Amino acid sequence: MIRDFLRRLFLKHFRNTRIYKYCNIYKSAKIGRNCIIGSYSEIGKNVIIGNDCKIGAYVFIPEGVDIGNDVFIGPKCCFTNDKYPKATGEWKVYETIVRDGTSIGANSTIVCGVEIGERARIGAGSVVTKNIEKGAVVCGIPAKKIHSDYGNSPESN
Repeated sequence: MIRDFLRRLFLKHFRNTRIYKYCNIYKSAKIGRNCIIGSYSEIGKNVIIGNDCKIGAYVFIPEGVDIGNDVFIGPKCCFTNDKYPKATGEWKVYETIVRDGTSIGANSTIVCGVEIGERARIGAGSVVTKNIEKGAVVCGIPAKKIHSDYGNSPESN
């Protein structure tokens, strides 16, 4: 009975989106159509995820993150939302934007306050501390551009 209720709830709010076991998704999060959310992931309050996104297992996406359409986020990626976190008191949430068509490799960390341009590619294990331009390929700690204009040539379509 509870399973049927949850199934109807997910079908109503997340059309054709598959959410695997043990995810923590806040009620105020908005998830688009045709997405896949891997097991043990956390989607924080007021997070926006576009259509056709694939989010791997163990991904942490806190409040302040806005993800576009057709985005891939590999397993164990972590987004942050506060530059100076503390255990008690007030904190400031910094907005992070991931534009359409971006791909983020496994175990990457995205520090808060950055914007990742359309069709950018982030290598596995990278730490993104600055904005990434449209079509850039970056990797490393901190992430540095190794190639640009990814996705603009006819071969990549």
